[in-house]
Amino acid sequence: MHYHLIGIAGTAMGSLAGLLRAKGHRVTGSDHGVYPPMSTLLDDMGIPWVDGFSPDNLEPAPDRVVVGNAISRGNPELEAVLDRRLYYTSAAVTLKEEFLRDRRVLAVAGTHGKTTTTSMLAWILECAGLSPSFLIGGVSENFGTSFRLGEGDLFVVEADEYDTAYFDKGPKMWHYLPWIAVVNNIEFDHADIYRDDVAYRFAFERFVNLVPRSGRLVVGWDTPVARELARGAPAPVLPVGLAGDTTEAGPDASALRSGWTALDLDPGPDGTTFTVRSAGVDRRPLTLAASGRFNVRNALAAAAAAEAAGASWEAIGEGLQTFRSVRRRMEVRGEVDGVTVIDDFAHHPTAVAATLEGVRDRYPGRRVVAVFEPRSYTAQLRRFESGYRNALGAADRVWLAGLFRPERYDDETGLDPERLAADLTTDGTPAMHRSTVEALVDGIAGSATPGDVVVIMSNGGFGGIHGRLLDRLG
Repeated sequence: MHYHLIGIAGTAMGSLAGLLRAKGHRVTGSDHGVYPPMSTLLDDMGIPWVDGFSPDNLEPAPDRVVVGNAISRGNPELEAVLDRRLYYTSAAVTLKEEFLRDRRVLAVAGTHGKTTTTSMLAWILECAGLSPSFLIGGVSENFGTSFRLGEGDLFVVEADEYDTAYFDKGPKMWHYLPWIAVVNNIEFDHADIYRDDVAYRFAFERFVNLVPRSGRLVVGWDTPVARELARGAPAPVLPVGLAGDTTEAGPDASALRSGWTALDLDPGPDGTTFTVRSAGVDRRPLTLAASGRFNVRNALAAAAAAEAAGASWEAIGEGLQTFRSVRRRMEVRGEVDGVTVIDDFAHHPTAVAATLEGVRDRYPGRRVVAVFEPRSYTAQLRRFESGYRNALGAADRVWLAGLFRPERYDDETGLDPERLAADLTTDGTPAMHRSTVEALVDGIAGSATPGDVVVIMSNGGFGGIHGRLLDRLG
């Protein structure tokens, strides 16, 4: 079958293209502004693609057109699909029909930690010899790719709550047929898609109700909304969390004690060792080759899901100890004259706080310089400004970029980087706002001292700041 993907250069679409190609389908695609590494990946997979949208890209007519969720009405190629009445569908539905329906699906959802947990889970199952297929929202350092068509009957998928396509505004995760579902946590996000907390919660409520009674629902016990949804879930629930979560869980604490709890955390520069208490019994300690309490939460969820899918405790231990994270998750981009530059995808206040905590664990005693770009729709909202004030206050020094799309916001709705910098400084954390990447690079490099750890956080390219800063430091 010939599949044509409009918007093929997106992370998920490019991965889907690779899966379709691996299954033996003919795959073509188009996008605008395609650059390495995606252009190189498509070329290496032997997938023809065109830079630019045009009705001519649909000649000869494909059997199926997959419309990426970034494609909207007015796109000339999409308009031609509609005019010619070609068969079109979404990436999520294509994934379901081509790959998920005849496999046992382990779907990882939640506001934070999806990509890392999905990667952990896939790697543990690989260490268990189960050869899973997977689709991850980032490049796994263990596998060197974001997708694979494995030999086993398991498929691990990152279950995103973002919308499916312009013609299907429901979240992608509703299409994924979960057998085992992981919900790490639930905290309002994607304000451009969900009008309020109630709508956001409903997306997960429906997802939870898709898990069959023969399956399993692994739920992070540290967020109240996730706990509430778990109480009404039809499938068997396995709560997971840190020992301290029992204090916050209140009446739900007993449920966590009957699930999986991580205790005796021993963080260090090379990772974290912890003990798992399962149904009241302490099991052999695990060592995770990643820093931060949030990563222990991710690891606990991945381990619980993996064991439910058939992985042994030995395979779980091997997988976590040899886990190499995902690109753009606390990824060291370079070190110059004792200054370490880290790239991280964090863009929600909770994720920013977790990243800085993880950096403290990995680099104890060093000065942490946080550089943050308010880029996502959520990150640019005034509603979250106090959250960033609390999260960024954990750094020793803060540099703030301007809003990515300031024209979308007014004084009442938009985050104000200058005000945030002033508030952080008042709180005791020196903070500066610069409106251009060039000015940020000059300021960071000019004030850097040996031993600094510069943590750059954005969910986009941030104007190539990582390479520019390393060049300037050199």
